Amino acid sequence: MKKILLIEDEKNIADVVIMYLKKEGYEALYAQTGSDGLNMMSSSPDLIILDLMLPDMDGEDIAVRIRENSDIPIIMLTAKSYEKDILKGFKSGADDYVIKPFSPREFMARIGSLLRRSGNKSSTASYNNGALVIDMQTASLNGTVLTLTHTEFRILSALTEHPGRVLSREQLLSRVQGYDFEGSDRAVDAHVKNLRRKLGDDNKNPVFIKTVYAEGYCFTGVRDAD
Repeated sequence: MKKILLIEDEKNIADVVIMYLKKEGYEALYAQTGSDGLNMMSSSPDLIILDLMLPDMDGEDIAVRIRENSDIPIIMLTAKSYEKDILKGFKSGADDYVIKPFSPREFMARIGSLLRRSGNKSSTASYNNGALVIDMQTASLNGTVLTLTHTEFRILSALTEHPGRVLSREQLLSRVQGYDFEGSDRAVDAHVKNLRRKLGDDNKNPVFIKTVYAEGYCFTGVRDAD
C-alpha cells in the first residue's frame, strides 16, 4: 500500500482528499502544519501533497528542505493561480501543481500517474565519456548523484532517448505528464531551467541541453558505447 503524506491546514479540504485517497487504496498520513509534515517524513511516504499557504511555513520552503535529501514526488495544492507562483513552485522542487478548487477524481488520476512514473525503471546509459550517467531513477554528473525531481528526470530521459532530435514543449509535456495533461510551455521552461542548472549547463554554450528557438529543446550529449 502506497503512503501519501498530505500537508494541509484547511480541514475541510483535507477530509475530502483523505477520503478519496483511502477510496483509491492509499494509506493517508496527515499533517496540519509544515513542521509536523517535515517530522512525518520519517514515515517514508511515497508521495507528498503540499499546501503552499500553511500557518507556520511557506510550502515552497518545505519543498526546498525536502529536496535537500529526497527526490520523493511532490504535488503542490494551492489557491495561488498566478503564473509566477506556479513557476516558483516548480523551481522549489514540485513535480505537479494543482489549483484549488479542483476535481478530486482528476487529482487522484494525477497522483496515480506520478506514482507510476516514479516507479518506472530505465536502463543504464552514459554520455560524454562517462560525465553523465543515467541509471534506474538517478542521474550522476562527474560521479556525483544529482538531486532531480521526478519531472526533471522524466524530461532528461525523454531528451536523452532522442539525442540530436528537437522535442517541442508539447511533446515533453505529453511524455512527462501524459497526453491528457493540460500543462503550460512555461512549466516546461521552468523545469528545463532547473535541470540545466543542476547539469551545470551554460545557456550560451550548452553541453547537454540546447534550446532551439521557436521549436523546443534538444539533447546534445554523445552517448558512450555500451
